Amino acid sequence: MLSRVAESLYWMSRYLERAEHTARLIDVHLNYMLDQAGGDTNLRWQRLLRGLRMPLPEGDVDAYSITQALTFDASNDSSIVSCISTARENARQVREQISSEMWEQLNRLFLQVKRTSMEQIWYAEPHKFLNSVKEGIYLFQGITDTTMSHSEGWYFIRVARFLERATATAALLDTHFSMFLTEESEDESESEPLDYLSWVELLRSCASFEAYCKVYTATIRPVHIAEFLILNAESPRSIRFASAMMQGALQAIMKATSTRHSGRAERLTGRMRAALDYGQVEEIFSGDMHQYLESIQRQCALIHSAIYQAYIAYPIEVALKSRGAAQS
Repeated sequence: MLSRVAESLYWMSRYLERAEHTARLIDVHLNYMLDQAGGDTNLRWQRLLRGLRMPLPEGDVDAYSITQALTFDASNDSSIVSCISTARENARQVREQISSEMWEQLNRLFLQVKRTSMEQIWYAEPHKFLNSVKEGIYLFQGITDTTMSHSEGWYFIRVARFLERATATAALLDTHFSMFLTEESEDESESEPLDYLSWVELLRSCASFEAYCKVYTATIRPVHIAEFLILNAESPRSIRFASAMMQGALQAIMKATSTRHSGRAERLTGRMRAALDYGQVEEIFSGDMHQYLESIQRQCALIHSAIYQAYIAYPIEVALKSRGAAQS
């Protein structure tokens, strides 16, 4: 597979996963504001921006301006409209590598978002629009799995999706648990109802509330939430599950390409997966949790760099050497 094709498929998948994650967080946060009477709205939106790894604006923030910036601001590379536009452009460059059904669904989602304005959704029903974005991306992912050959290109899409998901989940957990541990050290008894709803919001932000309740019933405890979203082997939203999917995809890519220089990405992913497989939530909680979650994000960044070095931005000498070895 050409490196430009691998790159386009990779970024198409990452940007769609990012758009779905952003839409879900905004939707959950707007609903959460309706459930909460009073409280500091400014701090809640700051927490949302930190969870999305977005810079905090100067001064006070309001729901309308933040939703506008994260949804329809084309100058913001991480907004929903920008992510879907970039994903569509990457798909357009490799239309011969994806199925016609994939292209039609992505193009349909792009047109839907482009012809919608903030005024239309804000005074009507933001939830309906944000839910349609999520469902459109879920549909694209399902179409991809059922119409695209499960060969090298499909594995690039898969590794990108779960790499983006692991990074986003770690950043979101870091934001929530940093605030929780700070508040706990200052005063443990002041705002239990707010804490409870904040943890429910976190689970819903990870599309994991019902799955969590099936494992731990409705008992909301931070230590259980950390265990479920970091170490659970069966939840598709946990970091451990994502690392297993990444490793499987990279092993398949290595087998398909038969290149010896591509092993670093798989080794890094395997090391990350092994640590998660044998990790204990008590050890994570008793240590520096912020440092632990930052380490997860750094490992994901290293895996991304290793994928680029091995399959996308590798020197021409390496490509010629690999081709000569294959021919001999």
